[in-house]
Amino acid sequence: MIAALLAAGTAVLAAKPPAYAPATTAPSALVRNARADLAPLFDNIDWQTRTHVARVLDAFRNAQVSSSDFGGVDGYGHGDIGREKLDAIYAELFGAEAALVRIQCFSGTHAIACCLYGVLRPGDTLLTVSGQPYDTLEEVIGTRGAAVGTPGDSAAAGLTGSLMEFGVRWEQVALLPDGKFDYAAIREALERPRDGRVAMVHVQRSCGYQWRRSIPVREIGEFADWLADWRAERDGAPRPASAAPGRGSAGAEPWQPSWPVLFVDNCYGEFVEKCEPTALGADLIAGSLIKNPGGTLAPTGGYVAGRAQLVQAASNRLSAPGVEGGATLGQNRLLLQGLFHAPQVVGEALKGATLAARVFAERGFACKPHALTPRADIVQCIQLGTRRNLLDFCEVVQRYSPVSAHVRPIAGVSPGYGDEVVFADGTFIEGSTAELSADGPLREPYAVYMQGGNHWTQWAIILDAFFARLEQRQANA
Repeated sequence: MIAALLAAGTAVLAAKPPAYAPATTAPSALVRNARADLAPLFDNIDWQTRTHVARVLDAFRNAQVSSSDFGGVDGYGHGDIGREKLDAIYAELFGAEAALVRIQCFSGTHAIACCLYGVLRPGDTLLTVSGQPYDTLEEVIGTRGAAVGTPGDSAAAGLTGSLMEFGVRWEQVALLPDGKFDYAAIREALERPRDGRVAMVHVQRSCGYQWRRSIPVREIGEFADWLADWRAERDGAPRPASAAPGRGSAGAEPWQPSWPVLFVDNCYGEFVEKCEPTALGADLIAGSLIKNPGGTLAPTGGYVAGRAQLVQAASNRLSAPGVEGGATLGQNRLLLQGLFHAPQVVGEALKGATLAARVFAERGFACKPHALTPRADIVQCIQLGTRRNLLDFCEVVQRYSPVSAHVRPIAGVSPGYGDEVVFADGTFIEGSTAELSADGPLREPYAVYMQGGNHWTQWAIILDAFFARLEQRQANA
């Protein structure tokens, strides 16, 4: 999600930067009171973290992880037992038949693209049912940016590689005003006469840069059930017993492709709820290792999980048909250790997001979700109202980060984004939103999207610093 700060245009702070309080300054009454009010919710998050830690421990034990699995291999990457165990652990945790976890996937968008190109074929239709997809995915589809192009560039030559260029069609169904699936509109889209088939229904679990609620796993599971029933009704056949990969019985028939398949962009959602979409019927999911499941330790990578045949199709796109492996280059330990840390990191991110929502709401800012609203991902959205507030907030986040705290984020056009975007991510791993970051497009309503945090107290420090700066600016106006 986060491009390099330098790519977005980062400048060294001016000779006379705004005054900042030391990070050791005592917390304000506003933050202290908010934390006290949220104590029961923080306790609930800790107990949920405990549940996920237990699940991870069980999966590691079942895979018999040992120190000999940490080394990894180079070259073709054949015979990497540690990599095979990592795949098996992800599959177990996500309630999936199979999983593919690779450092060769260098972003969530890359992992998602492997799924789209692996499954879709010329003449197929990709139906998005959660509204406008995330900015970076628009270029993959072919609706914006490099895929549209100007005379003389790769687009004009027909060489962008977008889905549309390969003859894949794309249609979109918006969510209802309350953020839930519009089943009537989805049915109409599925049954609309067209050449070719609707081969994939795409759901984006997180809000992206849209001002909407993120979609709970329970609602995705309900939609998966509805879609399975619709397919059975269309085909005039009973719904197969293996309709949900996480719930199939031991005697269920092997899954056979039934179009459309349900694909979920799972970025920012891992370990937030009790289970993942694949456990409740999604056919395929994908995400990034420098978000939740990497636990701030994975240096790069992405994952795909779901039906074994569909995971293999995505694998074929990542590498090539018939090519197995993928060198791990000694990174197995960090991927495994990061996964072990992931529930704790996600828990702290949830606490930080909840605290921010409470404090900003107290100061009159619109927040989504609200502090006490059940969460489907780690993202906290705040409408800051003005360009200046958005830039100031991201500058404060950068100032109170461990890396590049001496630079000022400057808004700019970054690869994959349509508007100017400002990023603050003083992280040890470039783009690691799980560590702590904030970003937002420079457009109305000037919303900032916050995520991550190794401990909620870093957000407490940032909140105090931002509101102190805001009050100083208002006093000087």
